[in-house]
Amino acid sequence: MKKRVKNISDYRKVISIVFICIVLICISSCESKKVVNNSSSITAKEILGNPEYQAISYGGYRHSTREKQPTIEELKEDMRILSAMGIKLLRTYNVQLAHTSNLLKAIESLKVEDPSFEMYVMLGAWIDCKNAWTELPPDHDVESEANASEIDRAVSLANQHKDIVKIIAVGNEAMVKWATSYYVQPNVILKWVNRLQKLKKDGLLPADLWITSSDNFASWGGGGDEYHVPALDSLIKAVDFISMHTYPMHDTHHNPEFWLNASAKEGTSKSDKDEVDAAMNRAKVYAQNQYQSVVKYVERLSVDKPIHIGETGWASFSDGFYGPEGARACDEYKQAVYYKDMRAWTNKAGISCFFFEAFDESWKDANNVNGSENHFGLFTVYGKAKYAIWDLVDNGVFEGLKRNNNSITKTFEGDKNAVMETSLNPLETVELENN
Repeated sequence: MKKRVKNISDYRKVISIVFICIVLICISSCESKKVVNNSSSITAKEILGNPEYQAISYGGYRHSTREKQPTIEELKEDMRILSAMGIKLLRTYNVQLAHTSNLLKAIESLKVEDPSFEMYVMLGAWIDCKNAWTELPPDHDVESEANASEIDRAVSLANQHKDIVKIIAVGNEAMVKWATSYYVQPNVILKWVNRLQKLKKDGLLPADLWITSSDNFASWGGGGDEYHVPALDSLIKAVDFISMHTYPMHDTHHNPEFWLNASAKEGTSKSDKDEVDAAMNRAKVYAQNQYQSVVKYVERLSVDKPIHIGETGWASFSDGFYGPEGARACDEYKQAVYYKDMRAWTNKAGISCFFFEAFDESWKDANNVNGSENHFGLFTVYGKAKYAIWDLVDNGVFEGLKRNNNSITKTFEGDKNAVMETSLNPLETVELENN
């Protein structure tokens, strides 16, 4: 009888110990999860260059005009799609319209619905010169009066959404001289970057909010001597990191030597696909060289700043310079190769790459539905996944998700042969010109 009581007592002790262990494990797990999902504590420094935080450029416009703003529910729909494919960092371009403020509200709403939901934003503040986008000649030495209110709006949104807005980018391709409609001199960007850095120092912006400008590689010192001015050097020292753009696709027309490399075909019997793959490899190397040109300029200043790719992309269709009658650059296969090559390189190198862009936006070239600017998305306006991300559809990551009431399915009805039929050999252009 005593032996039985002893066994029961031992059994109760074991149960108590097991129960305590389970409680401690649950508390530890909850605390760990709390730290991981505490989005207010994670900083831009921890996000940028981290392959767990994939970046993309985002515009949620679904019509041929920005007068039709996407609703908060539509923005939430997009956020669920992007989150499913591993995107956690978005880049926006201006705060003049309701789009960006509503996007931040949409993300906040999703975080309430699911505290583990993560999505962060590099908030763009649009900067341009006096008389930009008017019938008057642009004055590139004087900035627009609208710039001050744009910066004020960006500051307000960054303070309202501290757990989401981790970066402010002053201007988009606002210094590159081919932006003849609106570009400004580097001293204008420097002025606003310094203003934002001072607000951080004075406690009027989060201290760990990073400030940059997002501009073409040439504007960051990778171009000619016309860009190498003291104000640029001061700007490089003032920003928290450099956000540079590279677009080999555009240079298939404007600087096509790397693309129409006919000498690569001499003495070979490559297939059209092999020629396309070789051309796309040259495009990747071209982008890497532009990145390195900025690295070299910054090193000459003895400055140690992270350099990330604020924008690069490849259109899937064009009826203009980049299409069948031009560089033969734009189709879904080439877009897919460029996307995957750039992701592979930048992930390995610890570089954030804001691929342009998430969804097609038809307002960009509203007068020409076939214009390349309308076709940079990895998804169509109606939610079809382009060839670059067919594997995600196959893996079921978009199951249950919709855009414009459409389930996420593949373009070309999933027929790879149909995709390849549209992918033209760029070197055939050289042969036609020579005949």
